[in-house]
Amino acid sequence: MTTVVTRAAVRALVAVVLMAVAGRFASAQTLVEYSSETRFQLDLHVPDAVLALSLPDKWTSSVAAQGPAKDCNLRAVFIDRVTINGPDGKPVGKGSNRLVYLVAPVKDATGASAQLVIGGLTEDPADAPGPFGVYLLATTHTMQRSTSSGAGPILDSQDWVFGAATGEHLELHIKYERGVGNKGNPSDVKFYSAKTPAFFQISRQEQVLDILRNATTNPADRVKAFSFKASGGSYAKLFDGTEKLLSWDNILWINRSVLAP
Repeated sequence: MTTVVTRAAVRALVAVVLMAVAGRFASAQTLVEYSSETRFQLDLHVPDAVLALSLPDKWTSSVAAQGPAKDCNLRAVFIDRVTINGPDGKPVGKGSNRLVYLVAPVKDATGASAQLVIGGLTEDPADAPGPFGVYLLATTHTMQRSTSSGAGPILDSQDWVFGAATGEHLELHIKYERGVGNKGNPSDVKFYSAKTPAFFQISRQEQVLDILRNATTNPADRVKAFSFKASGGSYAKLFDGTEKLLSWDNILWINRSVLAP
């Protein structure tokens, strides 16, 4: 007896196998929390030799050679975690938080791409040192956002100030014309700890991004006023006055599921 296997049957079998494998990997991950956030992200280039001191052994900086992230080796990300909810849907802790963190695009010892959290300032005492072990408590912290609209374009402003008792200070002030953002496809991003490189979280996220100014792609510049200050304590050598601003990115919203492997 001869059995004929059609291409459609083979494709169906492959799909079933892939779904089973995906399900096995997904079931191995543990949901930590959900969050809905707004962010403002600055792409930077800081001194390579200083940044290298924050990287684990055999890890390397992964700097894009082209595109909107060209030359970026560090990002300062100002975050309003509007809601934070656990797997049961209930608020986690205070249920909300403001922070800024420093994250570097890297390749780990195997050559895999990842994001490395090297520092941060948080307003919530329960979030210091945080999951990555590198957040400092911001003993001074303010965040203000405003929007004005009328006959002309919509204008937004954001003001963020974070300072630690040990001198670390990150501050952003910006006013800009709001544009129409692009929604990216959902993605999984691994964030590792610079302090404990074996530890990582998976951020399953989707977002809407509006690039206001970029040194490489040169979109219409919609930044009307801007200042950024970074200094003090363990950040002093990273921000020695030679850092370069490369991209001004308004993340209108980002929804994340944070997973533990």
